[in-house]
Amino acid sequence: MRQFVAPFIRYLEEEKNLSASTVSSYQRDLGPFMEFLEQQDLVEPDKVSRALLVMFISRLKQDGKAPATITRSVVTLRSFFHFLVRDGVLSHNPALLLDMPRQDKKLPVVLTTEEMEQLLKAPDLSTVQGSRDRAMLELLYASGIRVTELVSLNDENVRLDLKYVHCRAADGKERIVPIGGAAVYWIQQYEQEARPKLVQRQEVQTDPALFLNMNGKRMSRQGFWKLLKKYAADAGINKEITPHTLRHTFAVHMLDRGADIRSVQELLGNSDHGEPLLYRHVPRPSMKEVYDRYHPRAGMYAPNSHE
Repeated sequence: MRQFVAPFIRYLEEEKNLSASTVSSYQRDLGPFMEFLEQQDLVEPDKVSRALLVMFISRLKQDGKAPATITRSVVTLRSFFHFLVRDGVLSHNPALLLDMPRQDKKLPVVLTTEEMEQLLKAPDLSTVQGSRDRAMLELLYASGIRVTELVSLNDENVRLDLKYVHCRAADGKERIVPIGGAAVYWIQQYEQEARPKLVQRQEVQTDPALFLNMNGKRMSRQGFWKLLKKYAADAGINKEITPHTLRHTFAVHMLDRGADIRSVQELLGNSDHGEPLLYRHVPRPSMKEVYDRYHPRAGMYAPNSHE
């Protein structure tokens, strides 16, 4: 079975066009499954039954794996066997009817407006790193984009004159997202003063990434997460926050100020398949209009005098 893993990974990268982190997750999830099959002396794909897959999922539960981890494993198995059917290795997908484990839905962590302001002010603006980090925090809060979308941005993807970013999600979907005056200001500061200094640290100055690490290379998701934790601690925020916290905070602050949920979903790039059909005929203002009206920092064009 292991001989099919490498072609599957290439399929995810080249045809599905998934991000490196997502592909890595799929590959990591397949490891325990391959070990399980070898323990069962199974090497042929057509010998894998739904009952065997249920046994593997039960093993994960016995090992104390979290429901989210098990759910991710089921998704990986469905995709892997779909690939084998697609390539004619199998005639059917044995993982198609696997049940997803029930998960207790936790309310997302959301920052208050005051906490968000403190977080934004945490970076030391007298340093190159601080200028970059302020721009990243402002952009995440201004746009609600995912951290993977943030670190994937190239310099050309941001149009400050038109106040929008052109981002691409892990699934390959692209969208245009409006940003406000505060984010425009801090990105300008970073691009004019800090980014050129980071570019100089590159061995070959060709990396188009908007946000560079201190070695002049593209900022990673893990690198940003470490910075976020540091700034949350510096700001005295006693909450378990992640990069996704800023996405939730963006959405909640927009809704609290009166934006309608469908417009916020559209800004986030979320599907609205669960939306009641009776609302689909209701005309909505443009995303830019909604954004400018309801985002707390949309109309800011310069920092407060004390920053």
